[in-house]
Amino acid sequence: MKRKLSVKDAAAILGKGEQFVRIGLQRNILPIGTAVKVSTLWTYHISPKLLEDYVGKEAMEEWYAEHNEAV
Repeated sequence: MKRKLSVKDAAAILGKGEQFVRIGLQRNILPIGTAVKVSTLWTYHISPKLLEDYVGKEAMEEWYAEHNEAV
């Protein structure tokens, strides 16, 4: 079963830094999830499906295999 993906996970899959993912979500230019500002703090949701659509199924399967998780 696919687990919840963190910003760190998404950054690793994309080959980018965590800040890249955060800013991309905050500015609504990275189509892999959402960023919501609550008071002064941001919270993030990374959609496994949207991330797979963005990077390709092969990249996601490879990442899940490296982390011993079912696709």
